Amino acid sequence: MTGRSARLGRLAVVVVALAAIAAMRVALMAPPARAADSPAGQADWTRDAPGRTHRIDIAALPAPYATPGAGNPPQVIARPANATLSLPPGFKLDVFATQLSGPRRMLVAANGDVFVSEMDHGRISVLHPTADNVRAAARESYLAGLNQPFGLAFYPNAEHPRWLYVAEIDRVTRYAYRTGDVKPRAAAEPVARLPVGPGHRVRDIAFSADGKYLFISVGSASNIAESMSKKSAAALEQWQAHHALGAAWDQETDRADVLEVGVDSSAPPTVYATGLRNCVSLTIQPATGQLWCTSNERDMLGDDLVPDYSTRVRPGGFYGWPWYYLGANEDPRLKGERPDLRGKAIVPDVLYQAHSAPLSLTFYRPSGGKSAFPAQYDGDAFVAFHGSWNRSSRTGYKLVRVLMRDGAPTGEYVDFLTGFIADQQHVWGRPVATAELADGSLLLSDDAGDCIYRISYAH
Repeated sequence: MTGRSARLGRLAVVVVALAAIAAMRVALMAPPARAADSPAGQADWTRDAPGRTHRIDIAALPAPYATPGAGNPPQVIARPANATLSLPPGFKLDVFATQLSGPRRMLVAANGDVFVSEMDHGRISVLHPTADNVRAAARESYLAGLNQPFGLAFYPNAEHPRWLYVAEIDRVTRYAYRTGDVKPRAAAEPVARLPVGPGHRVRDIAFSADGKYLFISVGSASNIAESMSKKSAAALEQWQAHHALGAAWDQETDRADVLEVGVDSSAPPTVYATGLRNCVSLTIQPATGQLWCTSNERDMLGDDLVPDYSTRVRPGGFYGWPWYYLGANEDPRLKGERPDLRGKAIVPDVLYQAHSAPLSLTFYRPSGGKSAFPAQYDGDAFVAFHGSWNRSSRTGYKLVRVLMRDGAPTGEYVDFLTGFIADQQHVWGRPVATAELADGSLLLSDDAGDCIYRISYAH
């Protein structure tokens, strides 16, 4: 899902009117909050609005092929003259930066500089905000000529960094870095080689809470391992005896996985968790130190299968792909191939409407800054939905809030920023990732509009 969505997003460069975006200050509407009205498997983008609550109930999901698999990519257009973006009351939206090239992941340095990966342009840029953080006053190219960079991370932390780690499609490297640098201090140092081939391109990274391990996400080479060879029962038993639970093989070897490598180790990465079809975002939850993955699930089982999700990732955990989904639900296209794995797949924590294509998850941290969100947002997460291509009725294209209670997910998510869908065929923005600034405001990248927005709260 995500690889194709990203390519579609880059086509937007041809049609999005950059001058119009640069000039605009997005008008905001504040529609009244609505009660939870999104039962499992039902999505109506025309009803999306800040405050609309969603909860996907596994028991209420349809059977496979209840509706046909759909090929329905969006047509990306320039912002319509009457288009507005909606936020909850009290929030404000500004255009932070324009004329980027498909901005995706962002990373905020201790001095306020914002690093952004422009994946299809092969570049990492540095944005220098104005004193009030409302917009980027200048931009510099930190790195160029990279192979589809996405994930970014400081080590050991943003406050006292020694290294900037960068995840490209085929490798992870690091660059000597001190706060304020706008160019690498030395040549890239190799960290890990990653499996290459067809399929999902996004590679994200995150360090363990104790700083000892680097986690790396690698998406699958296919939808449901269509080209993977079949194994006899005896061969499966032998394979499983020497590999992580649910590990795939052939061109899917070490894919649809989260890998880990010791920070001080020269050994190749090992498998940390399996069965995560396209884990596009890795995040450490500050309150708990737990690793989270946000993943795009499989296509062509119908409009409402299979829900995308965010979940805590257990070491050695198996999350189903390609044989099962959401626990013991068997993919009918691989029926009977892995009876040994039945009942062993972990059910993810937070399910999203199928085909929403979530691309990031950011836990909101209390800052006390002048633009900080109200206290009830502290500890909750924000997830950017890039939007559907595999659903007959469009879904996604918004920013949602994932609710937490005492550090644990409730399973609900709430519309926070909506309005990028113009009509059933056309969209004018595709959210990718968020990052929190020191003043408590939140940045949101849009790789269709080639811009970054800033969301703040007026106290």
